[in-house]
Amino acid sequence: MKQESYKLFKDENIETILNFLKSELVNRNESPFWSDKVIPFSEAILTVLIPLRDADMLFNPEGAVVDSLTPELFFMWSDFVSLKSLAFTIQKSNLAKELLRTKLDSLVCKKYRGIDLKILGDYLAKNRVNLEDENIDFPIATYNLHQGVSNVIKSLL
Repeated sequence: MKQESYKLFKDENIETILNFLKSELVNRNESPFWSDKVIPFSEAILTVLIPLRDADMLFNPEGAVVDSLTPELFFMWSDFVSLKSLAFTIQKSNLAKELLRTKLDSLVCKKYRGIDLKILGDYLAKNRVNLEDENIDFPIATYNLHQGVSNVIKSLL
């Protein structure tokens, strides 16, 4: 990973990170097929991770506390099964008005402020993820496609 990528994820807003990815896609002359998928996928993930970063409430897919947003953490959440789990965790946390399903200190979790799930929810719904029942699987082709998208993003960072 480029050092610049770590600084972006640690400090910058969603727009700056997405603009960086767009620029890298152009510089690398990436296929329009991948270009059309990288930005919406990244935006969907970042709309949750950036607010968690800014609230000092980052955690990994296993629920463990994470100190800072890094490209590696982004890629942990870019696994489509993990991303679906994140969406349900935030949905349940929004309803409970405290961060759930993590190993963060309970006092920290009680300071949680809701996160808007519109962009992530729309993205997941468009990719045939059932947003009502967490136990219903999505098509394996969706998982495989997103593995490819993640690989393209890794090559950019």
